Amino acid sequence: MRVNGIIAEYNPFHNGHKYQLTESQRCTDARYTVIVMSGNFVQRGAPALVNKYKRTEMALLNGADLVLELPALYATASAEYFATGAVALLDQLGVVTDLCFGSECGDAQLLRQIAEILLEEPKAYSQSLKQYLRQGLSYPNARTEALIQNYPFLNQHKAVFSSPNNILGIEYIKAILKSRSSLEPVTIRRAGAGYHSRLPQDDQCSALAIRQALYAGTDESFLNSNMPDDAAKVLSAELTKTGPIRSNDFSDMLYYKLTTEKNAGFEKYLDVSSDLSDRICRQLDNYQNFESFCDILKTKEMTYTRISRCLLHILLNIRKSDMERAKAMGHAPYARVLGFRRAASPLLGEIKEHADIPLVTKLADAESFLGRGALDMLRQNIKISQIYNGIAAHRAGISPANEISTPLVIL
Repeated sequence: MRVNGIIAEYNPFHNGHKYQLTESQRCTDARYTVIVMSGNFVQRGAPALVNKYKRTEMALLNGADLVLELPALYATASAEYFATGAVALLDQLGVVTDLCFGSECGDAQLLRQIAEILLEEPKAYSQSLKQYLRQGLSYPNARTEALIQNYPFLNQHKAVFSSPNNILGIEYIKAILKSRSSLEPVTIRRAGAGYHSRLPQDDQCSALAIRQALYAGTDESFLNSNMPDDAAKVLSAELTKTGPIRSNDFSDMLYYKLTTEKNAGFEKYLDVSSDLSDRICRQLDNYQNFESFCDILKTKEMTYTRISRCLLHILLNIRKSDMERAKAMGHAPYARVLGFRRAASPLLGEIKEHADIPLVTKLADAESFLGRGALDMLRQNIKISQIYNGIAAHRAGISPANEISTPLVIL
């Protein structure tokens, strides 16, 4: 039995995601598709547009069979950690055969060649990378230049390194190779607008374009041409309650955290360097909101997105020590179910029989079978979800949803 695995954010689910699901199933002839999805906060260092349960519903309505939550430790991390955590989760289910992902290039063999180089880290490449970093290039640009310098054939593929889905694809394959997983990487060429497209277009608009349009107050009618009808209805209904959630909704909370911990510094938090910690402290008097503070802190070497991730780690109390503990547990010590299709119940049975990690379907029962480290990670995710729920509830003028008692999405 072939089972597809897809790593996603669905922020929000659009026509391109529907195309990927359909094409992945066609290419692999898979019986089921398992989604590992970011929860209420995503990899660019921001809150999701709407909560994870609504995004789960969108996915299940459009071809997904089972949706699992990627712990926030990985969902808000750099591409390498994001991929490592998600691949480990899929691999330890014991039933997933293919890892399917979208890419701008659509060439799995090319992405594998690059992944093998990066995993091996040949001495000449490492020296070139250090040289470019000393020259002040950002890490992504330094890595690109070092690769091209040492592997001239990559010069004709330079665009691969500036496309976010290609970059994630490389990291997925690296994670597969490093863990010696049996997952087979399958890439589907992205159709329509690229990730960085900011204007709604017919049929294949990017998730970023949809978010930007909603943040700008564009009439929601454009969703119907860029999202499957049922997904658009789910999104519109939720937006009517809360509006689009964005980073600035967490501005006061972040300022409180930064102010109260300024004297201790912020190096204990994931991805935060001593230099960035010092810069945060120096610039705190200029703080206005979350997003503008990212603009103040960014430099040539450190992008807006990386700054945003670091600030989010501070806000959510995600520390370097959390990542070290997660590594010691194999990165994914449990699999939390957000939702599934009733027709996929046999898949759940197969996972329970073959998985190397426990399947969590009811949070209230988790304490009875999870080990200490796994339970600590789960509790951290519950707290993080409650932070998001509180902001969403404030916008809607209601009481926050209780993460522990929120039911699974079952269709």
